[in-house]
Amino acid sequence: MGYYIDLEKISLEDYRDKLKSAWLPPGRMILKDKPEERFAYFKSLGIKNVKELIQVLKKKDKFAELQKVDLLQGEYLTILLRELNSILPKPNKIGEFSGISGGTVARLEKIGIKDTAKLYDRVITAKSRKELSEETGIAEIEITELTKLTDLSRIKWVGVAFVRMLYHAGVDTAKKASEADPVWLHAEINRINKEKNIYKGQIGLNDIRIFVNAAKDVPLDIEYHNM
Repeated sequence: MGYYIDLEKISLEDYRDKLKSAWLPPGRMILKDKPEERFAYFKSLGIKNVKELIQVLKKKDKFAELQKVDLLQGEYLTILLRELNSILPKPNKIGEFSGISGGTVARLEKIGIKDTAKLYDRVITAKSRKELSEETGIAEIEITELTKLTDLSRIKWVGVAFVRMLYHAGVDTAKKASEADPVWLHAEINRINKEKNIYKGQIGLNDIRIFVNAAKDVPLDIEYHNM
């Protein structure tokens, strides 16, 4: 249980297979090229899981050494590391969410909670949410809202503005996001965007498909049955 996915539990084979079937942005389609050969090479180095792969690629000397391998030359390793890093999204700051009062932000900051990763451990269960409400004086209904904003923030590529759009669309948990129909969600998100003028232009259907698939990877640890 934790804010982030346990990368040690994702084997090289599982991640390879995920890349093969994943919806990827055009700039990352190279990751679908020769996945069997490339991941077999990583395995031959003794790398067993995604955590170990990231650790290896983040070592400058090892990265430079790997780039000399014919199979891994060009931009492949750079793009792979970029994709791997996106598995663990940067937490969203509580104070950057629209609709959350300055008083609520201040009360949370007073007990050391400034972002969604810090808040996560305090809102997993109904009991912990009630305790947080009593400790801070923040109404339970607002704690519930913050819980859902935190849950959605665990999905990669999701910033505060998009989280709010999802919340307004009724896709207010990671579970709902993972089960959403991309075509419906695409239409709904663009309707909200047009209404509230959050982003310029339209959000693409492929982007929504990528988002829904990313949501499927998020562990569903937060208990909602008592909400």
